[in-house]
Amino acid sequence: MADQLNRSSWTRSWSLFSMLCMLLLSSALTSGCSKPGIVDGKAVVNLDGTDYTLTIVADDATRERGLGGVESLPEHGGMLFVFPDSKLRAFVMRDCLIDIDIIFLDPSGRIVAMHHMPVEPAQLESETPLEYERRLKRYSSRFSAQYAIEIAGGELETLDLKEGELVDLDTEYLQSIVQ
Repeated sequence: MADQLNRSSWTRSWSLFSMLCMLLLSSALTSGCSKPGIVDGKAVVNLDGTDYTLTIVADDATRERGLGGVESLPEHGGMLFVFPDSKLRAFVMRDCLIDIDIIFLDPSGRIVAMHHMPVEPAQLESETPLEYERRLKRYSSRFSAQYAIEIAGGELETLDLKEGELVDLDTEYLQSIVQ
């Protein structure tokens, strides 16, 4: 009887120990896989080991304006453009006062293209809005893109990013807010 109690107690202890180990292992495996943070309309996105705090723009009006008229960006700041679909996209430097770097991403967050976009001369008084728009250089995603990240010009030179690399985005949340 005592032998049976010892065996039963040992089995119960071993089961509890096994469950505790599984919980700890599960926690360790998922802690590095958490979704990027989104707070107050901003996404914290890691680019080559550096966290960037990006203002989310998910509607036509804010996407159209972008960083036009912005005189500076905070360190490791920028914008995350969210589109309702994935297609070939092109950005221009309309009314932009600072150089910008852009990273185009497919629906899963893979980098499909990156560009440095220098400031363009402002619209001339003699130019119509259409003439101005036609004059601006277009920066293409080259492949279908659903997201774009804009950061301060020159940042891409300091980052070791490559086309095809996955940027961790909470795509489920971003698609739930897109307009």
